[in-house]
Amino acid sequence: MRASQFFFNTQKEAPNEAELPSHILMVRAGLIKRLGSGLYSWMPLGLRVLRKVEAIVRDEMNKAGALELLMPAVQPKELWEETGRWAVFGPQMLKIQDRHAREFCFGPTHEEVITDIARKEIRSYKQLPLNFYQIQTKFRDEIRPRFGVMRAREFMMKDAYSFHTNFESLEQTYQTMYQAYSNVFNRLGLKFRAVKADTGAIGGDGSHEFHVLADSGEDGLAYCDTSDFAANVELAEALPPVQTRASATETMRDVETPKQTACEDVAKLMSIGIEKTVKAIALIVKRGESSQFVLALLRGDHALNEVKLGKLEGFTDFRFATEEEIRAHLNCPPGFIGPVGVNANVTVIADRTVALMSDFVCGANKPKYHLAGVNFGRDLPEPSLVADIRNVVAGDASPDGKGVLSLCRGIEVGHIFQLRTKYAQAMNATYLDENGQTQVMEMGCYGIGVSRIVGAAIEQGNDERGIVFPASMAPFTVVICAIGYDKSDAVKEAVNKLHDDLQAAGVDVLLDDRGERPGVMFAEADLMGIPHRIVIGERGLNEGVVEYKARVASEAQSVPLSGLVAFVQQAVL
Repeated sequence: MRASQFFFNTQKEAPNEAELPSHILMVRAGLIKRLGSGLYSWMPLGLRVLRKVEAIVRDEMNKAGALELLMPAVQPKELWEETGRWAVFGPQMLKIQDRHAREFCFGPTHEEVITDIARKEIRSYKQLPLNFYQIQTKFRDEIRPRFGVMRAREFMMKDAYSFHTNFESLEQTYQTMYQAYSNVFNRLGLKFRAVKADTGAIGGDGSHEFHVLADSGEDGLAYCDTSDFAANVELAEALPPVQTRASATETMRDVETPKQTACEDVAKLMSIGIEKTVKAIALIVKRGESSQFVLALLRGDHALNEVKLGKLEGFTDFRFATEEEIRAHLNCPPGFIGPVGVNANVTVIADRTVALMSDFVCGANKPKYHLAGVNFGRDLPEPSLVADIRNVVAGDASPDGKGVLSLCRGIEVGHIFQLRTKYAQAMNATYLDENGQTQVMEMGCYGIGVSRIVGAAIEQGNDERGIVFPASMAPFTVVICAIGYDKSDAVKEAVNKLHDDLQAAGVDVLLDDRGERPGVMFAEADLMGIPHRIVIGERGLNEGVVEYKARVASEAQSVPLSGLVAFVQQAVL
C-alpha cells in the first residue's frame, strides 16, 4: 500500500471527552471518527485493524467446528417476551416500532433468535451437537457511553451458541471454546487471563471471562501465582480466617468522633489499625410485598461485594437505604451507625471476617460518637447471618488452598457461558432422543467483543509516542519511510522495488511516498503503532545501508541493503 493512495486523518490533539489512552490514541491516529454519543465510524486505518482481529476470531471459530451464519440485527418483541427479557433487560435495549406500530429491538444479543432457529430446524438427536456463530453489529444503549470503543453503544461482536443433547456434550464444547478463545488472544499477542465469573443477566450455570490485562481495566481480577486459580473479584471467595474469635479484653465505651465518619478517619483519631474497625452498611431488602431494614457488617478496610450479597437467599432484591430510612430505623445520621442496640426488626448480616473479630470499633448510633471494645455475645447478639459478602484483597488465602491471592485490573473482551436449558425451556426448543421421547436442548453461549479488543490492545500497548500494536493487529506490519522521495530518483527506485518485493513476500507493507519530512513520517508511524520501520535516503543508498527500527526498540540500526527482504521477513516473524 502506498501512503499517497491511502487516507490518513491523524490529529495532534485529542477531543476533550477522551479520557483513556485508547480513546485518545484511536482518535489521534485516525482509526475512528465520532458520529454521536457512543457511535463511531471506523476509518480506513482502523478498519484494517478491526478486520485483522475479525479474521483471527473467524479462523479459530472455524477450527473449533463452529458454523458461521448471520442473524438479523432487528428482532421482534414476541421472541423476547417468550423468555421474559423484554421487560427485564432494561433501558440498555433500544426499542423501536415499524410503520404498523409493531415493536422490535435493535439486538443487544441473540439468544432468542438462535433458539428460535434451533426449535424450528433441529428435530433429532442425530443433528446434535451444533455450534453456530456470527460476527455482527450489536447495540446497547449505555447510560453513559465513554472511553471510545471501550464502552460504545454500537459495537462489533462475535457471538456463538451451541446446542446439545446433554450436559456432558455441553461441557465438551465449552472446553473447546475455552481453548479457542485462548488461541485467539495468544495469536493476537495480548497478555490476558481467563477467570471464573458471574453469569449476570445472561443467566445459566458456569462461566468464564477473558480479560486483557491493563491498569485502566474496569474489572478487578484475583489470581494465585502458585496455582491455576483466577476469578473476577465479584466471584472470588474470601475464605474465613483460620483463627477463632479471641476473648474480650476491653470494656465497651463511647469515643467522641466529632467529624470522623469514615473508618480510616476514626482509626487515625484513635491511633489504631483500620482492621480493628467495623463499618455498617444500611440496606433495604425486598421480600415479597414487604421490605426489611438490614445492616451489613464489614471490616473497615474491606469493600462490600454486591454480587455475592445478591446471591444469598432472600437478598436477590436489595438496595442501599436512603438517609431518611437510616434515620427512621436508627435515629442517627449515616456515618455513625452500628449494630449495637438496634431494634429486633433490624437484621444484622456479618462478613466472615467480622464474625471472628473482638474488641472492635463501630458506630454508636448517635451523632458524633463511635463505640470501642465491642464484642459479639456480650454487647450485641451474634449476627443473624454470617456469609462471604466482601471483595477479596491481596494476600487473602487462595480459595483452592494453594497459595495467596494477588490482584490486577482487566478489560473484559470475551465471556463464555453454560446456559443449560434457560432459553430452550422458555422457548420450547426440543428434540427427539433415541427412544423417540421429547427432550429439552442444553445450550452454551460464547461472546467476544471484536471492536473492544482493539481498544483493549491499545490500553495494554502504548507509550508517549502513540500506539504499540502487536504485529498481528497492526494496520501495517512495516512502513518504509522514503526520505526525499519526490526529489531523488535513486530513492524512488529503491523504495518502490523494496515495497514490491516485500508485498510479493507476503509482508503487509506501507510505503510513505508523500514526500513529508522525516520527523513527520516517523511521528505518524509511531502514533499508528506500525511495528517495524525502514528508512531509506540517498546517503544510506550511497553507503549500501538502510536504517531499521522496531517500534519497541530504543535505538535504530543500520542494515545492509543487500538481503534486506530476508532481514525484514525474519524481523516480522
